[in-house]
Formats: sequence, C-alpha cells, structure tokens
Amino acid sequence: MRKKVNFFQSVNFKIAISFILLLLIAIQIIGGYFIRELETTTINDYKNNVDRQVTQLVNVLSSPMGSEDKERAEIDADLKRLLSSYSNSEFLEVRVIDDKGIVRATSDLNLQGVVGKKNEYADLNNLTSNKYAAVEGGKRVYINIQPIYSPTGDSVIGAVFVKSNIENKYEEVTNIARIFLTASLIAGIISIIVTLLISRSITQPIGEMKEQALRIARGDYSGKVKVYGKDELGQLAETFNQLSERVEEAQETMESERNRLDSVLTHMTDGVVAADRRGKVITINEMATSLLNVKAEEAIGMSLLELLDIDQEYTLRKLLEEPDELLIDRSQSAEEADQMILKVDFAMIRRESGFITGLVCVMHDVTEQEKNERERRDFVSNVSHELRTPLTSMRSYIEALNEGAWQNPEVAPDFLRVTLEETDRMIRMINDLLNLSRMDSGNSELQLEYVNFNELINFVLDRFDMMVESSNKKFTIRREFTKRDLWVELDPDKIIQVLDNIMNNAIKYSPDGGEIICRLLETHSNVVFSITDNGLGIPKKDVSKVFERFYRVDKARARAQGGTGLGLAISREVIKAHNGSIWVESTEGQGSTFYISLPYEPYEEVWWE
Repeated sequence: MRKKVNFFQSVNFKIAISFILLLLIAIQIIGGYFIRELETTTINDYKNNVDRQVTQLVNVLSSPMGSEDKERAEIDADLKRLLSSYSNSEFLEVRVIDDKGIVRATSDLNLQGVVGKKNEYADLNNLTSNKYAAVEGGKRVYINIQPIYSPTGDSVIGAVFVKSNIENKYEEVTNIARIFLTASLIAGIISIIVTLLISRSITQPIGEMKEQALRIARGDYSGKVKVYGKDELGQLAETFNQLSERVEEAQETMESERNRLDSVLTHMTDGVVAADRRGKVITINEMATSLLNVKAEEAIGMSLLELLDIDQEYTLRKLLEEPDELLIDRSQSAEEADQMILKVDFAMIRRESGFITGLVCVMHDVTEQEKNERERRDFVSNVSHELRTPLTSMRSYIEALNEGAWQNPEVAPDFLRVTLEETDRMIRMINDLLNLSRMDSGNSELQLEYVNFNELINFVLDRFDMMVESSNKKFTIRREFTKRDLWVELDPDKIIQVLDNIMNNAIKYSPDGGEIICRLLETHSNVVFSITDNGLGIPKKDVSKVFERFYRVDKARARAQGGTGLGLAISREVIKAHNGSIWVESTEGQGSTFYISLPYEPYEEVWWE
C-alpha cells in the first residue's frame, strides 16, 4: 500500500517556499516595467519629433521640386542646399527622389555618386508613406519615407527618405536600466543563493534519474537511483529503479528474439523481404539480396514492386487483397546460364485488430525445377514426335500391304524393307533412351580398365577408313597423334560408342572430298582428343544446345539421315561418367571441332613390366 507523504516532506511544500522567495524578488521586477515604459515613452517621443521634422522638410521641398520655371540643375542645387541646412546629428541620411525613381539629392557626402542615378532602395519605389525601424552596421536606425506632393497638392512628384540614429535613445534607456540592474542584481544574488539551497533537494534526485535514464538509453542497466527521502521524488526514484529492472528484462528478451530472428533470416535458404504498409522495403536477408542481385542498403526504402520488377503488372493494393503465389522471371538473357525464375509467396502482416501493417514475401529459386519441368515436357513431346513419325510411315505401308500390295512383287519388297528400317530406327531410339535412363538413374556401371588410348582410337578410325573405301562419298581421315602411348582408365565399349557418334556426325555433315582431322595430345592431367570436319558447321545460337536430347540444328536433314537426336546426349553422359568433359567449337559454313577430355595420370613404362 502506498504511504502518505508528510506535508513538510512533500515537493509541494518545497515548491511553495521557493515561490515565496521568488515573490520577494518579483518586487524588483516592477522596475523592469518602469524601464519598459521609459523606453517606450522615450522612443515614441523621438519618433514623433523626427516625423514632425520630416513633415516640415516635405513641405519645404515641395516648392523647388514642383517648380517648372527652373532648370533641373538649379532644382538639384536648391535641393542640396536645403538638405545641407536641414541636416543635424540625428539624421544619418536624407535622400530625395523624383517620381521616376531618380535620386535628386542626398545629405550624405559619401553617397553623392548616387545623385542622378536610379534609386537602389526597393522600399522607395512605391512613393508612399512608410515608417519602420531597422538595423544597419549593428546599430538601430529609424526610417521615415514621405511622399512629396506638388504645390497644388493634386499629384505625387517624389519622395523624401530620412534615416535617423535612434540608437542614441536606446543607449540612454540602457544607461538608466544599468543603474537599476545593479541594485536589482545585489538583491537577486541573495535570492538566488536561498533558492538554490532549497531547489537542490529537488533537482539533485531529478538529475540522478536523468543520468540513469541516459545510461539506460545506452544499454547500461547496472546503476541505481539513490533514494534521498520519502517524499514524492523518493517514491519516483524507487519506481524508476523498478522500471529500470523491467526494461532490462524486456530488452534482454527482445535482444534474444531479435538475434534469433536475425539468425533464422540469415541462414534461411529462401529469400525474405518485408515491407511496410506503403510497400517500402524495411527488411531483407542475404539470400534475397543474392537472388535479386541487389545490395541491402540499396534495397532498404525501395518500393517492393520495383525491387521485384513487377510494378507494371501489379499494384500494392492488388498484392494486399490477393497475396497469391507468383513466378517471376529474373533472367538476364536468353542464355541458360543467365536464367533465373523465382517463386514468390506473399503474406500480410496484421495487428490483432486486423489492421494491415505490412507485407512479407518469401522467394526461392525454382530455376532448376522449371528447367527440369520444361525438359520433361520437351522430352515427352520429342519422344512422341520421334515415335509417331516411323509409326505413321509403317502404318501407311502396312495398310498398303493389307489392301493387296503384298501381291505386287515390284512394290511389296520395298514396302517391307522400309517397314523394317523404321522398326530398326525405333529400336535404336528406344535402346538409346534406355541407356540415357540408366545413366540418369546411376544404374549404368562402367567397366573400367587401363587401355592404350592411341590404339583404341586407331581401331575406331580404321573401321571408318574401311567405310570410306566401300562408300560413294569420298573423304580423308588425317591423324595427328602424340608419339607417346597414353594409357587411360576407361570403359572401352562406351568410349567407342562416343567416338562412333562423333565420327558418324563428321562424315554425315562433311562435303564429298572433305577432310576429317583427328588429333590426340596430352596435358599434365588430361588427354584431349579432337575431331575436326569442314562441313556445314553449327550456328552460334545452337552451339550450346547440340548436346541436348533430341536437339537437331537441321531437323529435316538429320531425320532424313536416320539420326535419333540422342547420340551427342549419350556421349555427354558417358564422358561425364568418366569425370571428363566434351564440348564443341564451330563456325557456321566452315566446319566444327568436337573435343573430348579425359582424366589422365601418366605412368612410367616400368610400371607395366
């Protein structure tokens, strides 16, 4: 239960004593009102006096200014004479201008150069009455501007500008105030000492609480506020200490939660971006910056729609009303290496009241999944197409045979031959697909053995040399091999299949009489075999795709030559299984070069003895 504070210990009592003392000092403040009235009266009297003199001057100047009998020079001389006779110590400058804004005369000897020139004082341009105080050179002046009327009083023919020194009057008032201030200061010092002694008991606890509050703001909760008494300030100090403990506990809990959240966000495999209700990004994790290729400091404060590059298709309201899943294409180009597809899920941040305070989007890279799905669809489409073509052809010939063509000895053998060829083509395709399937699933085991790679390649090329002799198409196969025997650990059957695929392609697409160059060399850790033809070549846009399944640069030509479109795909998988690499370099119209690189570790001849 809260204890009642004794009146004589309360802050109210202490403040009352302080006010009583201040009331005694307030008597001195009465003098301040006296000084204020003195200043007001002195300044007003001075201004009224100046105004009267300016009015007289205007009346005097109206005659020469409105004279039509005198030349301009005579009028200016009269004006100068009048101003010199009218000047006194209080007037700093008296200037006369005509209705065209030309300075006709000035009392300041240092400013005679402005006579006859356009007036530079903007406040003189309207030729109307104006009075105001200003500060020039750190001193106060009084400005009085009065229009000059013609002698008949029916028109304004100019204006007079009078700048007077009002600072002297302020100094007189200041001197009187200084005398009064001296007497008041003595009384004030005594009152201040008494007030400080009493207010110290109030301000010291408040000061300590302020210091403790500053320490808390810096994160230091170790200090405590000293309790000096049992008054309201003492109870406030005790409450403040309790508050400090609660704040420390809450801060530790928040810090722990924040660190946990930061750790979760940092190590998430998905990108996370949070935005406020205006759509401005307030939080982004490292994965999101990596996926979006942006720096965190650049993303903070940026529009979420612009960050995701969907501001043309979506609005923030639409995302808030329908926070559905999106697929965003962040591909830099059509090249496969630069493609990126992000799957983005949105969720609203709501308070308990239902008020929407922001939006969170979670994104993850689905490029590989989309690529696999696209390849699956393409694969099914290609397989269907490749099987449908021979089946359609076979159906046509079989229907013809069924309708009686089998009785015709001239066409029946050709029909049966084509049907057999198409059947063989489908069997080859299915065998290739089965091989690829086994390779993809990892069920295709290599029968590795150390083989003289030079002899293996020569064995394959010798067979093709025999094909050259027995075929109508003439071409030469030139061999450029290293002199050293290269023993490589490989599966001979599968490597022969790869070499057959590439050599067959080189022969198919080489012109009659062309030359195929086969080179074999070694590096410090690989053997490299290349096959160069001078055939049609491969367009630049197709070079990176020739190892894809069913991909043909010239589909019509390849299909007419009996290819399945799987040879290079199988070759790539075989070489990959050997931890090697296969690639092609080609210029359209100039031929192609296929390279096969296999890991190689040279052995001394003694090892084989």
